[in-house]
Amino acid sequence: MRLSDVGINPSTLKLEIDIMDKEGSFAVVVCDGKAKVTKLPPHGETNIVTHQGKVKRVRWNEGEEF
Repeated sequence: MRLSDVGINPSTLKLEIDIMDKEGSFAVVVCDGKAKVTKLPPHGETNIVTHQGKVKRVRWNEGEEF
C-alpha cells in the first residue's frame, strides 16, 4: 500500500512528521481528521481526487524517461 497512516496526537490534535526520517519527496493528505503520507514517484504524476470536499482516492501515473 502506498499510503501510510500518520498519527495525530488525540490530546492536542496536532500532526507531527519527522522530515529527517523521510527520503525524497512526499505528500501529506489530511481529510476528516485522518492523515496519510505517500512517497512521490521520481517521474510521474500523483493526483488527489476529491468529491464534495472529501478525499476519495489518490492515483499515481508513473513513467521513466527513455
